[in-house]
Amino acid sequence: MFSIYQFIFLVILIQNVHRPILSEEVPQTTIIPTLPITQSIEPSTTQEPPSLDSNSETLVENEIVDPEAEQDYQTALSKMNNTKGENDYRGAIFYLNKAALKGHDKAREELAVQFLFGDHTERNIQGAKEIFEDLSTRKGCPRSQFYLGFLYASGLGVKSNQGKALTYFTFAALGGDPMAQMALGYRYWASINVANSCEMALSYYKKVAQSVANKISTNSVGAVVNRIRLHDEEEKVSSQSQAMLDDDLVQYYQLLADRGDVQAQYGLGLLYYQGARGLSIQYDKALYYFTKAAEAGNNYAMAYLGKLYLEGGDHVKQDNLTAIKYFRQAAEKGNPIGQAGMGIVHFYGSGLERDYQKALKYFQLSADQGYVEGHFMLGIMFFYGHGVRKDFKSAVKFFNLAAQLGHVLGYYNLAQMHATGTGVIRSCSTAAELYKNVAERGTLSHMFSDAYNTYKENDFDKALIKYMFLAELGYEVAQSNVGYILDQLPISLFSKSDRYKRALINWNRAATQGYHVARLKLGDYYYYGKGTQVDYQQAATHYKYATEVSQNPQAMFNLAFMHENGLGLRKDIHLAKRFYDMASETSADANVPVALALFKLSLMFYFESIFAKYNFLSDLFRNSNGHFQTMWDIYLMSFLAGLITFIYFLRRRI
Repeated sequence: MFSIYQFIFLVILIQNVHRPILSEEVPQTTIIPTLPITQSIEPSTTQEPPSLDSNSETLVENEIVDPEAEQDYQTALSKMNNTKGENDYRGAIFYLNKAALKGHDKAREELAVQFLFGDHTERNIQGAKEIFEDLSTRKGCPRSQFYLGFLYASGLGVKSNQGKALTYFTFAALGGDPMAQMALGYRYWASINVANSCEMALSYYKKVAQSVANKISTNSVGAVVNRIRLHDEEEKVSSQSQAMLDDDLVQYYQLLADRGDVQAQYGLGLLYYQGARGLSIQYDKALYYFTKAAEAGNNYAMAYLGKLYLEGGDHVKQDNLTAIKYFRQAAEKGNPIGQAGMGIVHFYGSGLERDYQKALKYFQLSADQGYVEGHFMLGIMFFYGHGVRKDFKSAVKFFNLAAQLGHVLGYYNLAQMHATGTGVIRSCSTAAELYKNVAERGTLSHMFSDAYNTYKENDFDKALIKYMFLAELGYEVAQSNVGYILDQLPISLFSKSDRYKRALINWNRAATQGYHVARLKLGDYYYYGKGTQVDYQQAATHYKYATEVSQNPQAMFNLAFMHENGLGLRKDIHLAKRFYDMASETSADANVPVALALFKLSLMFYFESIFAKYNFLSDLFRNSNGHFQTMWDIYLMSFLAGLITFIYFLRRRI
C-alpha cells in the first residue's frame, strides 16, 4: 500500500496539474556550465526541489545490504554489461538468483525485469508482477512502480486498468524514473486517459531529454536508432539503409576488410562507431578499422580517428595532439568532418590556443558542405556570441539545420529555445515535440534492435512484449509494430477478440502521430468491425484523412467503393469513378484493380440506363424483392463467365 505521505503528495500534484504557466514565469535561456565537449543550452531558473529519489534504481529506504549478496549482484551486473555470449548472460542470471535469495532488493528487481521479457530465462510475468508489487509497496521503488504501471496499462498478467497504470506511473515519475516520465509525458501530450496538458508533457519530456543530452558530446550526433516497421518490411518498402546486418554479412565485410578493402574497413569502422544496422557501439573495433583505412589514405577514417582521440575512453587514451594530427590531415583534403574537428579544437582550445575566428572559418567550411556538426557549432557560436555578434535567430537557423540532419543536441537546443521563447515566439507544442524526439533517442532505443531480432527468430510473444513496452513510452514505430503483430501474427498472450481491441488502440495511437498506414488500418477496422462495431462513417472518415493527408491509393480505392455502394457515404457513381481514377494515378499497383472496378462500374451504369429506358425491366428489377440487388455480383460474374466461354468457342471455330 502507498504511504500517507505519498497519497498527500499525489493530491497536491493533481491539484496543480492544470495550473496555467504564465509567460512571466518563462526564464531567458542561459548556460549551465558543462563538460568541455558538451554544448547544450539550459534556462537559468532556481533549482527545482529534489525528487523523491533522483536515481530510479535506488530504493527509497536505506537498508543494510548483505556483503555477499552485494558482491553477487555486482558480479551479475558485470557479466550483463560485458557479455560476450549467452553463457555470460546465464552466469548473470545465476548470480542474480543468488543475490535475490539473500534478500538483495536490486537483484530481485533486475530478476523481475528478466522474468517479464523472458531474456535469458523462462518468461514468468506473474512472478515478475509479485516482485514488482512487493518492492513498490514495501520499499517504494520507482522502477518497480513504473513496471507495475506498464503491466496495468498493457494488461499483461493483470486485468487492464488505466487508472492504476496512471497512479503507478505518477509515483514512479516523482521518484525520478525516466521511463515513467516518458510514459506520463506521452499521455499528457496525446491526451491518453488524462486531460491534454502541453505544459505537463513538456515538463516530463524535458527531464528525460536533459538526461539524454548530458550524455552526448558535440563531437557526436548520438547513437543511430534502428526503428524498423514490420508492416513496411513485409510490404518490402523499408529503406535498405535501415535493414539489419546478419552475422554472415558482417563476417563477409570483415573478410574484405582483412584483405585490404579500404571501403569495407571504413564502413565497418563507421558501423561500430555509430552502432548502426543492428550492431552495438564498439569503439575498440571502430578504432581498429578506422586506423586500417586511414593508413590507406581514407580521409573520412582520418577524421573519425580524430574524433576518437579527442573524446578518449576505455578504447583509447585521450590525446589532443593525435586528434589534431588526424583532423588536420582530413581537413587539408577538404573533408567536412576534419574541418569541423579543427573548428572544435580551436573553439575549446584543446591542444591549440583558443581562437574563435579560426573556429568560425572551419565551421563555415564544414557547414557549406552540409555537415551536421558544422551547422550545430555555428548555432553555438551565434547563441553565445563567440567570434560573431550574438544572434538568437541565426542560432535557431543553424540548430534547425543540424536537427534536420539528426543531431540530438540540435533538437535539444531548439527545444530549449522554443520552450523559453529565445529567438522565436514561445511554442509549448513545438518544444514538447522536440523534447520528445530527444527523449526517444536515449538508451532505451536499443530495445528496438532486441525486439526486431526476437521477431526474426519467430518468438512473436517476446517481440510483442518489447514493442508494447516501447509503445507505452510513446514510440510511434513500436505502436504500429504492436498493431501489426496483434493483427497478423500467431501469439498466445491474448485471445483473438482481445487482440483486435488492443491492435485498434495502438493503430489509433500510431495514426495520431502521423503514420499513414495506421490511419488506413483504422478505416479497415471500423469497416469490418474488428475490435469494435461496424461503423462505415468512421471508416470513411479515416479513409478520407489518409487520402487527403498522405495520398494513400488504397484509401482512395476504398472511398471509391464506398461511394459506389453507398456505404457510409452518399451513393455517387461519378465520385466513385473520380476516386478510382485518383488511386490509379497515384500508384501503378492500383491499375489492375482499378481497371476491373471501372469495368464493373461501367456495366452497372449501362444496366441502369437500360432499366431506365425499358419499364418492364425496371418493374422486374423492383419486383425481385431486392434479390437481384443483393445478388447482382453473382449474376454479373455468371454473365461474364458465359461471355468468355462463348468467345473462347467462337475463336476455336474460326
